[in-house]
Amino acid sequence: MTKRRVRVRFAPSPTGPLHMGGVRTALYNYLFARRAGGDFIIRIEDTDSHRYVPGAEEYIFDALQWCGIRADEGVREGGPHGPYRQSERKEIYLQYALRLVESGNALRTEAEQRGDAFAYNYKVRGRLATSLAMTDEEVRARIERGDQWVIRFMMPENEEVHMHDLIRGEVTVNTSTLD
Repeated sequence: MTKRRVRVRFAPSPTGPLHMGGVRTALYNYLFARRAGGDFIIRIEDTDSHRYVPGAEEYIFDALQWCGIRADEGVREGGPHGPYRQSERKEIYLQYALRLVESGNALRTEAEQRGDAFAYNYKVRGRLATSLAMTDEEVRARIERGDQWVIRFMMPENEEVHMHDLIRGEVTVNTSTLD
């Protein structure tokens, strides 16, 4: 088995100043990467354009620099896996999102415009205007018309998922309880 190089990232959102929780996360990832001889990457999570604050991105970089945290790859540094700004990766994500839909592992839904919180699970997905209920032609027509849409993972119904968590130990989750 070949050993893979450790790659960790910090993905702050430029919606205001960097807070202590963000500094802590960046520091943990940075120190872990350094100890493991790996790379620390900064990817700016700028897809929430409604909450974007001009100057916040520069503030984040300045704050990390003041803390002595230096990225190996990122918006300022560049690197082989860019772009490092989320909004500049939309084409990449679209390619893989559509592949998930085509393979049956995800589905398209209308945008949740009211902002109401609700569980989007196996009970409701078949009753909404999704790619499960529409023909491919209807879906394409809506996209071409400019309707807003999202890609959602299609969670399997009533399956037990077992995992080992370093903190909590063995954890079992039923997929029917997941959104």
